[in-house]
Amino acid sequence: MTWTLPDPMLTTPVPRPDLPPGAAAEPKWDGYRAQLACWAGDRVLLRSRQGSDMTAAFPEIADAALAQW
Repeated sequence: MTWTLPDPMLTTPVPRPDLPPGAAAEPKWDGYRAQLACWAGDRVLLRSRQGSDMTAAFPEIADAALAQW
């Protein structure tokens, strides 16, 4: 089985936090930006923006994702 995920969205700095109608945003504090994927309720992948597998570094996040499946 080959796992494929979409490319992560990159942040874009803006001079003001005003958003057009229908747009959404979130602040980026110091820390990590990652993408989480679950397959068939038993496999989890937490991937960095550069594509590195971060799942083993954050087992509590993987466990919480599986618990919600």
